[in-house]
Amino acid sequence: MSTSETWDPTAFDPPDFYDLEALLSEEARHVRDDVRTVVTEEVMPIIEKYAQRGEFPRHLISTFAEHGLLGSTLPPEYGGEGHSNIAYGLIMQELERGDSGLRSFCSVTGALVMYPIWQYGSDAQRERWLPALANGEAIGCFGLTEPDVGSNPAEMKTRARRDGDGWVIDGHKRWSTNATIADVAVIWAKDEDDTVRGFLVETDRDGVETPPIDDSWSLRAAVTSEVVLDDVRVPDAARLPEVSGLKGPLSCLTQARYGICWGTIGAAMACFDTARQHAQNREQFGGPIGRFQLMQERLVDMVQEITKAQLLNWRLGTLKEAGTMRPQQVSLAKRNNCQTALDVARSARQVLGGNGVTSMYPVMRHMNNLESVVTYEGTHEVHTLIVGEDVTGLNAFT
Repeated sequence: MSTSETWDPTAFDPPDFYDLEALLSEEARHVRDDVRTVVTEEVMPIIEKYAQRGEFPRHLISTFAEHGLLGSTLPPEYGGEGHSNIAYGLIMQELERGDSGLRSFCSVTGALVMYPIWQYGSDAQRERWLPALANGEAIGCFGLTEPDVGSNPAEMKTRARRDGDGWVIDGHKRWSTNATIADVAVIWAKDEDDTVRGFLVETDRDGVETPPIDDSWSLRAAVTSEVVLDDVRVPDAARLPEVSGLKGPLSCLTQARYGICWGTIGAAMACFDTARQHAQNREQFGGPIGRFQLMQERLVDMVQEITKAQLLNWRLGTLKEAGTMRPQQVSLAKRNNCQTALDVARSARQVLGGNGVTSMYPVMRHMNNLESVVTYEGTHEVHTLIVGEDVTGLNAFT
């Protein structure tokens, strides 16, 4: 490498200061290494250009499907791989090392679309949609957040009213990953009794529009959209029959937040490794800048916080695998790990100097992406209050 090329993405050397590797099963390591290779060989060479253009690399969908990254924890009979929750977390980690938008695509597909169909759908819904989603033949999206309703989904304004043997849905969803390219949307709406219900709405139905949100500086290599439903008629067979109330969407968010906990640390690991390579190879004042105490302090702070988050993720994964994980534990990890990743990205950008704001390095892209991730699926503040209620018994939301 020349002095102007102080980072090699193929030389990724992830921090593992407490030998977490020894705690992983052979299956988990194999899955992680497979995804790591995909990201290094197929994502890293192209992702900056796609992000600069504001374009999602759709050709990677078939790659994700081929490697079993869509609904990977679901049973094989529904197109999944039957992977453990820790293996799934490592998939999310490696994908977000490439880009948060790619992790979002796979996370939404598995946790927000396939999970509710598998958990709450009918046999016919499972048979129709799950294999196609797992194979990348169909794309799904999730509609919960609305223009005027974010952190308090109980106030959603989207409505579903019975009409004969079917339903008519009216509403407006926002910040829906994949919607513009989706074939089916999982839409959450209130019925005439104010009960929240889930529906599988094909996006080619009359009255459905999915305009993109294309003015964002974040997640530029993802498809972020709105879903507008104007007098959309669906049969009762489109309703998810096994759930009613907020339990439905909130349980999906718990699944997705779990993946975010792992994914954000993948982004942090990428930023740390970039900064470390740069500090070792960039020469100023007669030697590498990594020899200076202030540079070493930054790198040590990064590896310290990444290590803590890695151990948090591992323990969260063992709890999920045992079936004892609580949503409040996911909130603590999501809150901690998003902030950790943002702090690492910002510090790494400082290590890289002026070039750190360019696409020569991935750090500014990760930083911009993480500004979305820290907000969606529960803001830092909302997760603070969730954990706060858990430790005090006092509800700060009312």
